[in-house]
Amino acid sequence: MQLTAYLNQINKKNLSQISGLGTPLLVMAALGMVILPMPAWLLDVLFSFNIALSLVVLLITVYTLKPLEFGSFPAVILIATILRLALNVASTRVVLLEGHEGTDAAGKVIEAFGSVVIGGNYAVGLVVFLILIIINFVVVTKGAGRIAEVTARFTLDAMPGKQMAIDADLNAGFINAEQARERRIEVTSEADFYGSMDGASKFVKGDAIAGILILFINIIGGLVIGMVQHDLSFDSAVEIYTLLTIGDGLVAQIPGLLLSVATAIVVTRQNTSQDMGDQVSSQLGQAKSLYIAAWRYVCHGGDTWHASFCFFTFCCRH
Repeated sequence: MQLTAYLNQINKKNLSQISGLGTPLLVMAALGMVILPMPAWLLDVLFSFNIALSLVVLLITVYTLKPLEFGSFPAVILIATILRLALNVASTRVVLLEGHEGTDAAGKVIEAFGSVVIGGNYAVGLVVFLILIIINFVVVTKGAGRIAEVTARFTLDAMPGKQMAIDADLNAGFINAEQARERRIEVTSEADFYGSMDGASKFVKGDAIAGILILFINIIGGLVIGMVQHDLSFDSAVEIYTLLTIGDGLVAQIPGLLLSVATAIVVTRQNTSQDMGDQVSSQLGQAKSLYIAAWRYVCHGGDTWHASFCFFTFCCRH
């Protein structure tokens, strides 16, 4: 029993020493990606981790009850953006140095993304990628940035009034000193959070602009290096470097789009103790509205309308 207790104490001590090292190590690794060359298999691992990280952040923003419960979100956006840009630099180095060896020179993840989107037509793949960037930059990022800016301004303007209301409640005896202290901390945290979100939205916007520039730099640089240094024909150089460039851009822009959507969800959420799914289902799933919408199926008929309405009703109710 004593040995077991001693081992548990050692394990707790070791865990306390290494806990919290993930973020500093991630930042140091991102700086190392910019300087040091990386093999293709390591790029595959890091790209997969980057996509998984963005997906986890998006799901956390959906299921968080209050935006302030995810107070580290602005810092997470910054770290994820740095990681994504560092991966772009590392993958660009591999694409330009090893791209002449084939479409799998930069790893299986980039090749898979490029092959799926291009689908045998490089012009179509390039257009689809540009449309994805425009959606991220013009629609999601721009809207989220504007909402974050307005919310931060209104929150800061309302801060003195909220502080005076807390003092008034304390003087009237409605709350005690401990409750007043907690409410002051909440008001301060809310102002800091939305102020940080206003700045963090600029990181997402800058990342979308960087994705457009990196796309053209990779294509032009790849064509020049492939034809001049490696004696590739124009058709071969276009085939190889366009696939690698679009695949590289996609594995960076898809996590960027997920973080942009997460940012938009956070700044548009109401500060209530209810997750997003419950809010939407309770407010959108009104029986009267659903019954009125069902009349289109009743009047026109058709299996497609029936399937669509059943799916919509299920989502609203659940």
